[in-house]
Amino acid sequence: MTLAGLAILLSGVGIVVTGALAVLFVRDPVAGMAQTTHRSESLPQVMTDRYIAFTALAAGATFYGDLRVIAFLFAVFAYMGFADAWIYVRQGHPAARHIGAGIAALLVAGVAALALCHSAGGA
Repeated sequence: MTLAGLAILLSGVGIVVTGALAVLFVRDPVAGMAQTTHRSESLPQVMTDRYIAFTALAAGATFYGDLRVIAFLFAVFAYMGFADAWIYVRQGHPAARHIGAGIAALLVAGVAALALCHSAGGA
């Protein structure tokens, strides 16, 4: 196996592990918190780390300049914004900022996707 093949295999393992945790959180959030050892009182610090990581991901995608990566990443960011908004709306809390973030990310993903389609058309 090549190193590239090994990297892809290990990335696949990461998908399975992360996906399993996502399913656990969907089915039983309390068990998910226990399994991952997250603590509610640490949420502000956890979110700080998450936003730093999201910034790094966006910077990497932007500097790399691959429109497929940008479209995919910002589509995922849009999902996160809209999903958070839905959580807050169901709880009766304001969600405009999350909706705005989702729309902004969707705009980036859409423009990147359009650029991909335009370049695939030979223009």
